[in-house]
Amino acid sequence: GLAPVKAIREHSWLKPLSEDFSAGLSGLEAAARAALVDQGIAADAITVDRRARLRMPGSDMTLEIAIEPAAAMRTTFQTLHRQRFGYVEEAAEPVVDALIVEAVSRSFPPLEFEGRGTSAAGGGAPASPLRGATSTANTKEDISGPALIFDPTSTIVVEPGWSAIRAGDGTLVLTRTTPLQRTRAIGTEADPVRLEIFNNLFMAIAEEMGVALQSTATSVNIKERLDFSCALFDADGALIANAPHIPVHLGSMGESIRTIIDTRGESRDGRGIRRGDAYVLNDPYRGGTHLPDITVILPVFYADTDATPSAFVAARGHHADIGGITPGSMPPDSRTIVEEGVLIDNQLLVDEGHFREAEIRALLTSARYPARNPDRNLSDLRAQLAACVHGAEALVQTVGDYGAEVVAAFMRHVLANAEESVRRLLDRLDDGAFDYAMDNGAHVKVAITIDKKARAATFDFTGTSAQLADNFNAPFSIARAASLYVVRTLVDDAIPMNDGCLKPITLVIPPGSMLSPAFPAAVVAGNVETSQVVTDALFAATGRLAPSQGTMNNFTFGNDAHQYYETIAGGSGAGPDHDGTDAVQTHMTNSRLTDPEILETRLPVRLDVFAIRKGSGGPGAHHGGDGVIRRVTFLEPMRANILANRRLVAPRGLAGGGDAKPGRNWVERADGRIELLSATASADMQPGDAFVIETPGGGGYGQADA
Repeated sequence: GLAPVKAIREHSWLKPLSEDFSAGLSGLEAAARAALVDQGIAADAITVDRRARLRMPGSDMTLEIAIEPAAAMRTTFQTLHRQRFGYVEEAAEPVVDALIVEAVSRSFPPLEFEGRGTSAAGGGAPASPLRGATSTANTKEDISGPALIFDPTSTIVVEPGWSAIRAGDGTLVLTRTTPLQRTRAIGTEADPVRLEIFNNLFMAIAEEMGVALQSTATSVNIKERLDFSCALFDADGALIANAPHIPVHLGSMGESIRTIIDTRGESRDGRGIRRGDAYVLNDPYRGGTHLPDITVILPVFYADTDATPSAFVAARGHHADIGGITPGSMPPDSRTIVEEGVLIDNQLLVDEGHFREAEIRALLTSARYPARNPDRNLSDLRAQLAACVHGAEALVQTVGDYGAEVVAAFMRHVLANAEESVRRLLDRLDDGAFDYAMDNGAHVKVAITIDKKARAATFDFTGTSAQLADNFNAPFSIARAASLYVVRTLVDDAIPMNDGCLKPITLVIPPGSMLSPAFPAAVVAGNVETSQVVTDALFAATGRLAPSQGTMNNFTFGNDAHQYYETIAGGSGAGPDHDGTDAVQTHMTNSRLTDPEILETRLPVRLDVFAIRKGSGGPGAHHGGDGVIRRVTFLEPMRANILANRRLVAPRGLAGGGDAKPGRNWVERADGRIELLSATASADMQPGDAFVIETPGGGGYGQADA
C-alpha cells in the first residue's frame, strides 16, 4: 500500500558531457509524466528524478548520478569513479551514456502517535516505558526506542539506543543512536570459531573480487571463460586466501607481490609505494607465469597514518592477445620470450589515483611484436583494477569492524592453520618418486622425501631436463604453484589455499633446468603444459592419483580483427577409491569453455562437434576419465594454433592401471583433404576449413579383475 507508482523513461545518448542534453531530458520527462497521468494520477502529485549514466571514453563501466550543471556532474563523477574503480582520468571528458527520468507519485498517510507511557496491560498494571505508534506516525518526528510501531500486518520493535523515522518514500528507517557497548573486544589469539569465520571472510572477499571482475570485463576470455584469479595477501606478500579460480595463477601471484615489495618498498625505486597506486606486471621471471597472464596489484592502507601497505590485493587475468608472433599470444613455435608478446616488468598502472593510459598504451604498442588490440587490454586492466579496489574496500571495512590488529593476527592464524593441516597430511604420506616424459623428449623428475620427525617434506626435482630450446620451460613460480596446489588438494580440511600450505615443504629445483630457466627463454607453454606435467608427477609420486590428461589443449585463433583463446577439457586420472572424470578441466586450469552461442555470436566460427571421446580413459580397477572431441569450422580467414602435450606420450596409468589414449589434432579442408598436426602446430584456415581436436583421457588406477 505504500509502494509508489513509478514510470521510468531512458534514452541512449552517447555524447560528451559538455554537449547540451536538456532537450533530451525534457522529452523523457514529458513521456514519464504522461505515463502516470494516463493512470489517473494528478499532475501536481507527481515528482520527477532526473539522472544520467556517465562513463570514461572507451570504457563500458558506467556510474549513475543526478542531473546538475555539467561542471558539478563532472566533479561528482570523478569522485565516484575514483572511489569505485581506484583511478580517474581528469583530462578525459566523461561521456553521457544514457539519460534517465523517473516520475513518481507518492501517496501514503502521515505518521500519528497513539500515546506515550501507556501500558499494554489492563487494570492497575504499572505504566510501561514503551510508547506505541501506528505505522502512520508523523514523517518528520523520530521515534526513539524503546517503542512499538504497529502496522496492519506487523509490529516493529524499536530497541533502546535506536530511533525510527519515516523516510520520504514511506519506508521506516531504524538508526542506532547509542554506540554499541561491547563487554569484551575480539582478541588476537586463535579461536576455532573465529578462525573459521575469518577463513570464510577472507575467501568471500576474493570471491567478490572475482564477481566484480567478471561483471566489468568486456573480453570473452575473462567474462565468459573466467580465465582470471583474485586473491588477498598480507603485508609481506604471503597468499592469505583466494577464490576458487585458476590454481596456476594463485600459487604464483605471491611472487609478483614480493617483486613489488622488493623493488619499491622502503623507497628503493626512489619513489616508494603510495596510496592510490596500482601496479601491473606479467614478467615470468618476476612472479608471472606467461605473458598473456597480466597481474594488477593494489596496495591496501588500513589507516590514513600508515606509512607502508598493510596488505595487498591482486587480480590476474589471461588477456586474449598481448602481441607475439601469432594472434592470441600462444605461439606453438616461439623460441624466445620476445616472440611471445609484450613483457611488462613491474610498471606503475595508477599513479596516486591517475590511470596512466598513455604510458601503458605506449608500452603495449612499442614492443617488437606489439599487442593487436590495446583498447581491449586497457579495458580488461580497468576491470582488474576495479576488482582490486572492491577487494581493498572490503578489507578496509573488515578492519573497521574488527580492528587492524585482529585482522593482521587472523591472517597469521590462517597461515598457521594451513601449515598445521599440511603437517598432519605429511604424517600419512610416504616417500615416492616419478619420472614423467613429455612429447618433446623432456623429462620432469621428482622425488618426495618425508621427514616424519620434523613433520616436513622435500620435493626434489633434480634430474629434470635442462632448459629447453622450445617454449615448454616453466619459471620457478610455476613449480611452486603446482606444489602448492597438490598439497592443498590432499588436505581434507576446509582451509583456503595459501602460503602456509608450503611452509613444511622444501622445494629443490636445479637452476638452469626447464623448471628454472634463464631469460630470454620462451615460456608460454610452461604455464599451461609443463605445469600439468609437474602436477601429475607429484600426484603420481604420492601414489594418490594417476596422471590426468596432462595438457590444457591450448587452442588459439585470430586475425587482425579477432583473437580468441581457450583450453579444452579432457579426462582426469583415477585414484585408489574412485574413477576419473570425463570431459573436465583438470588441475592447473579451472576455466570454462565459452558457451557455443557466445562463441558463434562474437567470432566468425561455427562449433560443429563437442562431445565425450568414449573409451579414451585408461582401464583399470578404477578407469580414467574420457577426453573430448571438438570440431570448429572457420567462416573467414584466420590463423589457428594448437599448443598441447600428450599426443605421443600417453597419460600413464598407476598401480597396474592402463594408460589413456593420447590426443590428436588435424585440419579438414573444405575440399575434403585431411592434414594431420603435431602437438604444437599452426594452420592457415580459410572459410569452410575445420580444426578438429581430440583430447587425451586420464590414466587408470589398479589392475582390473580378469
